[in-house]
Amino acid sequence: MNCPKCYGELHLQSEICPHCGIVFEKYLKYHPEQTDRQNIPTLGENDDVNSLKHSLLRETQQSTPVCFIGRSIIFVGLIIWSCQLMSASIESNAVGNSFLHWVNLPFHEAGHIIFRPFGAFITSLGGTLGQLLMPFCCMAVLLVKTRDPFGASVALWWVGENFLDIAPYMNDARAGQLPLLGGNFGHSSPYGFHDWQYLLTESGLLQYDHALAKAVFAIGSAIMLLALLWSGFLLVNRYKSKPSVRGL
Repeated sequence: MNCPKCYGELHLQSEICPHCGIVFEKYLKYHPEQTDRQNIPTLGENDDVNSLKHSLLRETQQSTPVCFIGRSIIFVGLIIWSCQLMSASIESNAVGNSFLHWVNLPFHEAGHIIFRPFGAFITSLGGTLGQLLMPFCCMAVLLVKTRDPFGASVALWWVGENFLDIAPYMNDARAGQLPLLGGNFGHSSPYGFHDWQYLLTESGLLQYDHALAKAVFAIGSAIMLLALLWSGFLLVNRYKSKPSVRGL
């Protein structure tokens, strides 16, 4: 047999899936269409690719019209937000002026603390790593643990947004004009206070700050577009596969 949610192979009779952690009795109570677990095909070693495609492109959770409408609103909102952020110049720091910057900031500062044991250079880099790792972790949990590919696509969009958030900071390495925590500025604060001024100086790449910032901005934009394509595909697929949704 296989788990009715994650389709992981079950070698022993159990009340809990060892792969995704669901309690079968509770899950099947709210998903009666999957009660017959014997009819779920067993995944073999040669089905890894199909299993990955299933995890990325098919949702196992039951969807209601209200859920579909809510996700559609989120999708449209992300499209509008993406256009605003990606069309703005790096120098305008549009991402830094949005409320998501204040969501990213605690993870940035936490990264400095987490990576402090690895030396000064990694400590400075840890802020950037921290704000990138958090949405990556969210994406992994949503995709692997809760089997929610739409939620994972939104988390991937957040990853891209963080790249856009990093680009102005990197672009400011030589100028030091952006305000930092505590009311400091890169041009007047002690050496090492401005992360990317320190990182690029120590690595001998300070003169390339603008070019690197543009590259990071482009990577972030590409990730955000990929996330939108992913979530859009999931919504279209859900619309086609659910008569209750098409009846809206």
